Amino acid sequence: MLFRRGVFRGRAELAAENFALRQQLAILQQKSKTPRLRCRDRIFWALLSRIWVNWRSVLLIVQPDTVVGWHRQGFKLFWRWKSREKPGRPKIEAEIQRLIQRMSRENPLWGKPRIQSELSLLGHIVAESTVDQYRIRPRKPPSPIWRAFLDNHVRDIVGIDLFSRP
Repeated sequence: MLFRRGVFRGRAELAAENFALRQQLAILQQKSKTPRLRCRDRIFWALLSRIWVNWRSVLLIVQPDTVVGWHRQGFKLFWRWKSREKPGRPKIEAEIQRLIQRMSRENPLWGKPRIQSELSLLGHIVAESTVDQYRIRPRKPPSPIWRAFLDNHVRDIVGIDLFSRP
């Protein structure tokens, strides 16, 4: 029966079966008591399951469902890597960045919506948050110190103290 199988099957299928049996034999000849499958063994079986139809017939070490699970895990890892996104917003052109900075510097009273609308009139469509990220904010005047507060409100403070009742 084995001879008939060998005669009617193709050379590539026989080579795949021979390769699979030799790989399993190499795993079983390890010096440890329980054979351990390495990552390369798992990759081998996952790839072999994709290119050879009768791979289940020669598999003796693990269950065929285990190999299918390895293949699915590899598929998930590949597509997770393939579809990863770069974090953050995409950068805008340096010319638009300089234009936003120039507009905000020359027109300090313009806010984000005004700069955004002016850019859209020039043909540059950007989000309001992008304008906010690149615009130059005018420096705020320093806050008044305590002494200035007292100078401005000394009459009110004295008036309050005179009308206190014991």
